[in-house]
Amino acid sequence: MGALSYRSALKIAGRELRFSRGKFFFVVLSVAIGVAALTGVRGFSTSFRGALLDRARSIMAADLSARMFQQPTPQEQKGLDAIRAESIEMTPVTELLSMASSAKTLDPLLVSLKAVDPAKYPFYGEVQLQPAGRLSDVLKDDTVVVADDLLVRLRLQLGDSLKIGSRIFRIAAVVVNEPDRLSGNFAAGPRVFISRKGLEASGLLAPGSHAGQRYLFRVPKPKNGTPISESAAVDLKDRLEKLLPEAQVIDYRETNPALTQGLDRATSLLSLMSLVALVLGAVGVAMAMRAHLEQRLDTIAIMKSLGAGSGEIIRIYLIQTLLLGLLGGLLGVAFGALVQMAFPYFLGKLLGVPTTVHIQIRTVLTGLGVGILTTLLFTLPPLLDIRSVRPILILRRAVEEISDPFLTTLVRKATKNLSQVLAVVLILAGLAAIATTLSDSVTVGRVFSLGLVTVLVVLLAACALLLAVLRQFLSRTRLKLPSAVRHGLANLYRPGNPSAALLAAVGMGVMQIMSVFLVQQAVVRELHLSSAPNLPNVFLVDVTPSEVEGVHRLLKSQPSVTAEPELLPVVSSRIIVIDGVAANQVKLQNFPKRMLQTISLTSFTTVPPGTTVVEGKWWDAQETRPVVAIGQRTAQRLGVRVGSKITFAAQDTQITATVAALTKADGQHTYARAEFVLPPPALKGLPVVWYGGVHADPNRVGELQRALYQAYPTVTVINVAQALETVRTVVIQIIYVIQFLAAFSVFAGIVILASAIAGTRYRRVREVVILKTLGATRARIAAVFSIEFAVLGLVAGIVGVGFANVVTHVLLGRMSVPYHFHWSWSLLALVLTAAATVATGWAASFRVLGQKPLEVLREE
Repeated sequence: MGALSYRSALKIAGRELRFSRGKFFFVVLSVAIGVAALTGVRGFSTSFRGALLDRARSIMAADLSARMFQQPTPQEQKGLDAIRAESIEMTPVTELLSMASSAKTLDPLLVSLKAVDPAKYPFYGEVQLQPAGRLSDVLKDDTVVVADDLLVRLRLQLGDSLKIGSRIFRIAAVVVNEPDRLSGNFAAGPRVFISRKGLEASGLLAPGSHAGQRYLFRVPKPKNGTPISESAAVDLKDRLEKLLPEAQVIDYRETNPALTQGLDRATSLLSLMSLVALVLGAVGVAMAMRAHLEQRLDTIAIMKSLGAGSGEIIRIYLIQTLLLGLLGGLLGVAFGALVQMAFPYFLGKLLGVPTTVHIQIRTVLTGLGVGILTTLLFTLPPLLDIRSVRPILILRRAVEEISDPFLTTLVRKATKNLSQVLAVVLILAGLAAIATTLSDSVTVGRVFSLGLVTVLVVLLAACALLLAVLRQFLSRTRLKLPSAVRHGLANLYRPGNPSAALLAAVGMGVMQIMSVFLVQQAVVRELHLSSAPNLPNVFLVDVTPSEVEGVHRLLKSQPSVTAEPELLPVVSSRIIVIDGVAANQVKLQNFPKRMLQTISLTSFTTVPPGTTVVEGKWWDAQETRPVVAIGQRTAQRLGVRVGSKITFAAQDTQITATVAALTKADGQHTYARAEFVLPPPALKGLPVVWYGGVHADPNRVGELQRALYQAYPTVTVINVAQALETVRTVVIQIIYVIQFLAAFSVFAGIVILASAIAGTRYRRVREVVILKTLGATRARIAAVFSIEFAVLGLVAGIVGVGFANVVTHVLLGRMSVPYHFHWSWSLLALVLTAAATVATGWAASFRVLGQKPLEVLREE
């Protein structure tokens, strides 16, 4: 036989594909579903994440914000001008307190002025006005836009005049909501929007003014129309933090803790889904291709008998593998593109997010490349096995099949066949490269590949151990069990049956699917807590101790209030020493030293609702020593840790407290407003002002404001209901998408696993023929197979669900989400795995029972 050319190899491979379409169906199906899940999930999640990040930008009104309490130095101004010269848009927002008055009332009112350039502000989102209109059309040099509570307090109407500083302005509209309400100042007094020219004309910006300045930045969009890269905002943030050491710099992902956590957890989970789709597709390919090559052993033996070399035969099946990978990849990309386009259509009304419906070329090419590469990688071991095939052994395999335990065979192959070891190394390297590409992180790729091989080795060992235990169990109880049960259990370790490999594959698949399910359940549960409809959205400032009880009763009596009010005692203080260093000498990380002079202390005996301890330990209820719990982010900026000492000064009293715990607040409760918490005895005798929070119907906040003003006119009401409702809406959208894509990934995984199990049907033909020849009935064969399938599924389920809980515990720990073991879900997963294995096995094998022995024996 002459040398086989690539053209001839292609012809042989194509001819075998045409005449064995049924056998290759499961290979193509595994690749197609895996690539479809990968392409659909990754493509839609990319589009959806882009839409969510646009919403996050609209909540901040910019890509980044830098807050300062003084005018920039000449050097800093030079750096800002350089940034602006790079096509990065910038606009200042000045916030200060002032007195406002009207001819209709004799008493002036303290207001919170917000000066903006209406031609640029906001960069994202829009200011909602009543009557409806655009801020740039309404806010002029001689007009202002005010909050509704100012009209209530001064008894004014639209069109009336308002004196601010030395100028008189006309009230042009009422502000209902502004994009950056959550990132602006929560200062006392109703909000008043004024143009920058109007503020300059009022004479309030005198030298030495205590006006706060926020610079908003917008990164230019790429010219090709793709979304703004997150790295662009990160790079700009790093530059601003170095340029403005006294400024607080935050980006659009940090506008609200619930939104930040939602985006981070959604990103982590969606990346996990993409990697799971990759692994499950690879499992299906490996099982189906190994089954196919084992069915072609006769053909390989005949070709070798005719003089064909191992390299030439490998060339044929390598081309066949590439063709199958290409076919499955193309089908998967096509289906994934349909899924990517269908998701926005079906979820558009539910989500209300205008995701862009377009096919991303990078995602398509990634999916196609991953499909071909995984198919090639996972068929390398069986392809390399062709070299060790001896025609005489293949032709006599019916009587000389190896019956060594699986691990013994595996070790023997690894020690005698170095190419197999290199193939495994190549598979892991390929998976690491793919995982790195999908997750955009080298660390994730390394951890994923190492974690995968660890889990796979443990799964193989566990499955082999279980089979060994089962074999010992049968050897001792063989005569006590019904014959069908004995035969069904013995089938799991019969010669030639890849039970350990199939158990490991199914177990790993169950682990991956269950991990996605459990992680999304935990993440969604946490997101539901942060988007609960009864969290405070109206806050009260400057409630005196004598007013606390009355305010509490009034809030509970209001029909617009839908939850229990939250009231927080606060002591105004300042920091004078940190770890023995005077406050004015301390080096801070983007924390203006001026803010050390105006901090809030509060007291609790237990951890406040919505707050978690991330480091250290909370004190006992009987604690009397001066200890303090600090927000994690504030501690990082102050450069303190657990054990550090901070000296606070409140009026004439100094308190030196030891940092006992670092905390993280969800930002959804009133209790998150104070970053420094001490035991009640430490603040005893100090003057206290109370802050409050309550949830009110966003459409009826005006009623609550009027009732509070009539009863307690000195209490300031800060309405952020509309802003928080926007955040809540986005978090709910994240929940829906996570649930939908997780369900799609789980479904795709089940289909892939089913195809892997179904791919073993061709191995059962010979066994059925032998049993029928020996006189076994269909009922007896059906009982044997059912027991085998059920035990296979149950064992794989036990191993897979067990490891899924371990993996979930680790992943949730990295995501700062509490882990809870769910007996009900785990038991249900076991039952479903066993049932699905039996159903899939019979769906693929029931036709085998109908085959006549003579038909198969003739082919032999």
